[in-house]
Amino acid sequence: MSDLLERLRGRGWRMTAQRRVVAEVLDGEHVHLTADEVHARAVGKLPEISRATVYNTLGELVTLGEVLEVSTDRRAKRYDPNAHQPHQHLVCARCGAIRDVHPTGNPLTSLPDSERFGFTVEGVEVTYKGICPNCAAG
Repeated sequence: MSDLLERLRGRGWRMTAQRRVVAEVLDGEHVHLTADEVHARAVGKLPEISRATVYNTLGELVTLGEVLEVSTDRRAKRYDPNAHQPHQHLVCARCGAIRDVHPTGNPLTSLPDSERFGFTVEGVEVTYKGICPNCAAG
């Protein structure tokens, strides 16, 4: 379970009703919602929340480093509250379902010096692709 709400409170982030609802919608494990999905769920909790408010709040959360913006393919960006635990993503090539995975080893060290071209590597994004059980069964 993500601790997004607790992290935001700990930072002293001004918790308006709209911001709280967006954070509540995002809070959880394996959450990777699009902005439109966040808006649709937020409207269920706070009917007057606007799409612009949701987009602005997501942008603030990304800027704060409390939510990751995930692009796994040409589909819409998704928002991941699991911003403080190193992880990779496992994506279904058919339906786009995303799961957080925690492979062993350090992907930063797997790139040999001869392949770094003088870069100082600061981060790695690995996306595993496959077919989820639901799509495989269908």
